Amino acid sequence: MIKGVILMNDKGKPRLVKFYDYHPAEKQQELIRRLYAVLSSRAENVSNFVKVDSLFGSDARLVYKTYATLHILFIFDSSENELAMLDLMQVFVETMDKCFSNVRELDIVFNFNKVHAILDEIILGGQVLETSSSEVVKAVEEISKMERAANSIMAVPSITGWQSR
Repeated sequence: MIKGVILMNDKGKPRLVKFYDYHPAEKQQELIRRLYAVLSSRAENVSNFVKVDSLFGSDARLVYKTYATLHILFIFDSSENELAMLDLMQVFVETMDKCFSNVRELDIVFNFNKVHAILDEIILGGQVLETSSSEVVKAVEEISKMERAANSIMAVPSITGWQSR
């Protein structure tokens, strides 16, 4: 099971945090700080796979990848394959690239609802739902169409002279 997905910048500022196990906000902040400490202390030429038993309990693992100024972290248990998680991370990044045309940190900050929708189409409740980035893009486009339709219904001007009696 996937325990969490975190996107943080190279300064340790979280841009997206999604835990699939409950953790109070204070514990989440402490976990993020400790994960950043682990990442920032690692050399560039070492493996992207880390055991994080001390943070998330026995058999917890972390796979991370750095894209420009963003660190993408997937935390999972031993029921998941490390290489499959790395591949799933690639699907997530490819999907964001398709949706934002070369995703940047600011895209994640200003379009966090869309990024959450992308992640929810790939992973739900800690389980992998979809591994095809093109299928995820279709689903996210459908969600965007529905949101635009809902917003256009709400944008209909009210009739000023009409009142209920």
